[in-house]
Amino acid sequence: MTTRKQVSVLFVCMGNICRSPAAEGVFRDYVEQQGAAGNVHIDSAGTIGYHSGNPADPRMCEAAARRGYELTSTSRQVTPEDPEDFDLIVAMDRDNLAELKYLAGGPRSHIRLLGSFLPEYQGPQEQAPQVPDPYYGGTQGFEVVLDMLERACPGVYAACGELLEQDPGSD
Repeated sequence: MTTRKQVSVLFVCMGNICRSPAAEGVFRDYVEQQGAAGNVHIDSAGTIGYHSGNPADPRMCEAAARRGYELTSTSRQVTPEDPEDFDLIVAMDRDNLAELKYLAGGPRSHIRLLGSFLPEYQGPQEQAPQVPDPYYGGTQGFEVVLDMLERACPGVYAACGELLEQDPGSD
């Protein structure tokens, strides 16, 4: 049995300017701290294309920078190929999850809510906490998002480790 050399992770929110680029940046930093940057490809996208080509929201960039994260991604819309191209797709809320399932032609085990990776959550994946959209709220909303992302990183990383140990032909 051979093992994979790399696993790919896609974080998805609605517009790809707040939650998912923050998830990409926070998780990228976490993976680098684990010494596994070469083993995990990380990207983010939105279920809508309204902000395509734009950088992350400046308020999210500022909140992330205060914690030492740099958000450098450019917004893009999820493509029909993404459910096949990515090993793990992490949705920020149930609306995003529903859009991803629709795009994938139904439920897929590799499409999950970020809340299902929170260490304090032990219930069914479909009932996991949602990452609130901070776009229309105050600055505290960006901090709440970053708190959730940081707590979820070890769980997402563990899922990547499990995927790396799988035989590439067993997907």
